[in-house]
Amino acid sequence: MMISTKGRYALRVMIDLAESGLEEYVPLKEIADREEISRKYLENIMTVLSKAGLVDAIHGKGGGYRLNRRPEEYTLAEILNLTEGTLAPVSCMENGQCSCDRTQDCRTKPIWTELDNLIQNYLESVTLAAFLTPHLS
Repeated sequence: MMISTKGRYALRVMIDLAESGLEEYVPLKEIADREEISRKYLENIMTVLSKAGLVDAIHGKGGGYRLNRRPEEYTLAEILNLTEGTLAPVSCMENGQCSCDRTQDCRTKPIWTELDNLIQNYLESVTLAAFLTPHLS
């Protein structure tokens, strides 16, 4: 399993939005500049996040993006499963089930199943809130 730039950038953007708070919409240009992501590529990622209901979007002057839930309500698994499609460690485990013709005789299946479970459980246990640093007064 390798997380693509789409998945990595989506996480960065969601952390950026979490740091911005839930009140104001953040313009795409500001996010792109802070995260050093091309605006065109970021537009594609934001479309995916918006259509899936992870962020709210307002277009036009004064528009932008914001989280629609608290940071502790977003897991890394939710974001990465959306952007990556699958996080399976091997292709035959995609979609949560073994689709290989040898599934009944596969000696390595337990390894891949356990690894898949470990990855999913870990990513489900980490929220965006874990990346927010408390601001000192």
